[in-house]
Amino acid sequence: MSSLTMGNRFGRNTTVQSENNRPNSLTSGHRACQGCGEALAARCSLDAAYIETKGNIAVVNATGCLEVFSCAYPENSWNIPWVHSLFGNAAAVASGVAAAFKSQKKDIRVIAQGGDGGTTDIGMACLSGMFERNDDVLYICYDNEAYMNTGVQRSSATLTFARTATTLPNGQYMGNDIRTGKNVPEIAMAHGIPYVASASIGDIHDLEKKVKKAIHIKGAKYIQIHSPCPLGWGYPTENTIQLAKLAIKCGLYPLFEAENGVVVNSTAIDNIISVESYLKGQKRFAHLFGKNAQVNSWKVIQELANNHIRKYKLGEVVYE
Repeated sequence: MSSLTMGNRFGRNTTVQSENNRPNSLTSGHRACQGCGEALAARCSLDAAYIETKGNIAVVNATGCLEVFSCAYPENSWNIPWVHSLFGNAAAVASGVAAAFKSQKKDIRVIAQGGDGGTTDIGMACLSGMFERNDDVLYICYDNEAYMNTGVQRSSATLTFARTATTLPNGQYMGNDIRTGKNVPEIAMAHGIPYVASASIGDIHDLEKKVKKAIHIKGAKYIQIHSPCPLGWGYPTENTIQLAKLAIKCGLYPLFEAENGVVVNSTAIDNIISVESYLKGQKRFAHLFGKNAQVNSWKVIQELANNHIRKYKLGEVVYE
């Protein structure tokens, strides 16, 4: 059965993960690591978009882990119309694809996707241009907080004090300074585009709901999805979903939606936990604990989480 035929059997209100015969936009045979958060996030996002549009989607993929592990010439693992762009121009290519469909009067929804390196760093100029023109594209960033494909180098989405291959000044693990890095959802909101959201593979149903909503909105849309990486973060492969959930529960990754530059919805946290519970399960933060623990460093990260809890009204701060 073709993926198009399969997709036409689903109604708009179908929950993707509950269907045994759901479409596989990203099918088996790819080369992702075991426990890859990005692979799961991409499959869930594109399956949801596919179902909502009855297969009328086209995807532009920036260079990065997702492209490399899914498209080893001469084969690929995509069951949807898909094109590989350069590292930094996925938003621009997607804008051109959307313009071509519009000129042909075809109602095909265009999705651009990339990792945080290709989005928050290399692709920022093209992404900002897409926002400023309000091009009819849904851009999805799979945020694993570093350049994982090229050796775990720091990106502007790397959490402060995280160990990477390029954040070792004077033997210290600095990550991004607390005052640096980029909050791209907020940058997108500053452009006043119709829809911005954060999501996580720690809450698949919320992720799917936001993709389904965004795909029907005309104009520029941006969704950033937290996608833990077992190789780059240093944790057992079976813990990917659990870590994503902990990031939500401690407030480091707030889930919210914004329309036309204004936050309209956020997901409250039941039983807020400390960031220590989240950080301890990852080798990239091992230097903050143990014999030479850098307690003040992880307390700085706690304050980042507390600020998110206050700003997005996620609950009462309990770890000051």
